[in-house]
Amino acid sequence: MFTVAALYHFTRFPDPASLQGPLAKTCCAMGVKGTLLIAPEGINGTIAGPREGIEAALAHIRALPGCADLEWKESTAAEMPFGRMKVRLKREIVTMGQPDVDPTASVGHYVEARDWNALISDPDVAVIDTRNDYEVEIGTFAGAVDPATRTFRDFPDWWRENAHRFHNKRIAMFCTGGIRCEKSTNFLLGEGVPEVYHLKGGILKYLEEVPEQDSLWQGECFVFDKRVSLGHGLKQGNFDLCHACRRPIAAEDRARAEYEEGVSCHRCAEEYSEADRARFRERQRQADRGECFASE
Repeated sequence: MFTVAALYHFTRFPDPASLQGPLAKTCCAMGVKGTLLIAPEGINGTIAGPREGIEAALAHIRALPGCADLEWKESTAAEMPFGRMKVRLKREIVTMGQPDVDPTASVGHYVEARDWNALISDPDVAVIDTRNDYEVEIGTFAGAVDPATRTFRDFPDWWRENAHRFHNKRIAMFCTGGIRCEKSTNFLLGEGVPEVYHLKGGILKYLEEVPEQDSLWQGECFVFDKRVSLGHGLKQGNFDLCHACRRPIAAEDRARAEYEEGVSCHRCAEEYSEADRARFRERQRQADRGECFASE
């Protein structure tokens, strides 16, 4: 079994580029694969590997400036869920495109998984799924509002167009692991929303801790690795992934004429140029070879 660690931490990195190479070297040397994003605002990503490899990678990250109190969520995978190791430099570790948003300044009230059902069952609470449309499609909480956003960058505009719908409501938000809610709750506080809550540890923590018979979760939770989706108890789900458009696909979709591994599926076959598809094919060849590198 491989250990999978999902993590994020907001802190200030004055020189993110100086952290990239040593972190990639540590991960690769220990047989760890996955994706880590480094930006001036912190670090985010999911990695997988042998137990000792994950421990070494996490020790390296905890030694980075401001990361001593790093928290992460663990699960397991029967097969390595990543094809290679990537440590990438980004402007944001989760892209919202709102320069005034600062999760280190203030965020909403954290709600433990065990208390989430009671909160979202209150009729005075509006529950909002902050994830993208393709994630919501395969699973969400009963009664949650789906903003139908293609990317997290679309969320601020959606909120400003729909804020009137939630007048006098307390707002409860959730996402996969918690990182998007760090930004979205700070954003709503800045928009003047007085009471904002978010699920601590995200859906993954809820599925880990809340028994299925007591759960208000419906469907599966999309994850950004080869497992594609997880269910209660963090058991692997039933979806595959199109590595071109990053959308989940059912098993029968792989038999369609438009499907080419790593290149296209029936949803995105007409969305990319031939140059894009050539680039995707080369990326797939690299993944098949298990290449390990840091990338801009």
